[in-house]
Amino acid sequence: MRLVMLGTGPFAVPTLRRLVASPHEVVRVVTRPPRGRRAEASPMQTAAEELRLPLWQPETVNSDESRSRLSADAPDLLVVCDYGEILKRETLAITPHGGINLHGSLLPKYRGAAPVQWAVLNGDAETGNTVIQMTAGLDAGPCLGIDVLAIDPDESAGELEARLAARGGDLVLSVIDALAAGTATPIKQDRTQASKAPRLEKEHGAINWSRPAQAIKNQVRALDPWPRAYTSWQRQTDQQKSEPEGSSLRSSSPPEPLRLILHRTAVITPSPNPEVHPGTILEANQRLLIATGAGALEILTLQPAGKRVMHAAEFLRGYQLAPGQRLG
Repeated sequence: MRLVMLGTGPFAVPTLRRLVASPHEVVRVVTRPPRGRRAEASPMQTAAEELRLPLWQPETVNSDESRSRLSADAPDLLVVCDYGEILKRETLAITPHGGINLHGSLLPKYRGAAPVQWAVLNGDAETGNTVIQMTAGLDAGPCLGIDVLAIDPDESAGELEARLAARGGDLVLSVIDALAAGTATPIKQDRTQASKAPRLEKEHGAINWSRPAQAIKNQVRALDPWPRAYTSWQRQTDQQKSEPEGSSLRSSSPPEPLRLILHRTAVITPSPNPEVHPGTILEANQRLLIATGAGALEILTLQPAGKRVMHAAEFLRGYQLAPGQRLG
């Protein structure tokens, strides 16, 4: 088959490489144009240039002009993955086989831009890739291929996404082969089981210590590598440490709270002290243990604002946290 692949982000790159190595012909790669002041090349642009494939970066593929240009390549199929624009019905109609899309979830679960992150955030035990026949709806077309993958309870969303991306090319290729042979069997999605996976924002990173320790650990994993889960520690001056709580002599202008970005954590159950308020530091010697709404959370690695990532023991040698203090 003659293929045009549309993709922008890193999730699509392994699939592009797999298709280039297959008997099918990738006649063009379409990516979103660079954005922002730095205007860096996208991962797919870099890969297409390395593979010496024709590259096109239109503002939209849904204009009449863009459809005419795509038609000139005479593709049999559009292959879409991590592209960044929903293709209209008229755009899909320019090829005999329409378009297929590789999506990083077990559809109809987690339709949207961040399926891997939401699977980790919700503590799912498994996820996978789905290839669908594209329709005008968001990730709503019939399924042509599914690949199920177990989620490691300690892996981050970034690590899981890399594993899914590495497996996606084989699934896409199997679907393309079935379409070429006329043996593909579309399976309609059950709309009653659909859920949404909108893009995560920075505010999703704020930790609420009243939530269970497992939920917070999932949050830390899901927001790695972006936008990261964080909390804060209110530092005290030497004068404040020597003044009794509630004293009228206490300084009215304490130092700015220190922002702490959490990288790796572990759940401790039962909590060593389940009676204390969530967010209270339980241990701050060789390890950093925090009370939560259910169980305790051990912070294994973290990153103080403006510093590098470090193990908890190293962090505690440089910052005077103490049991009884609160985070958040």
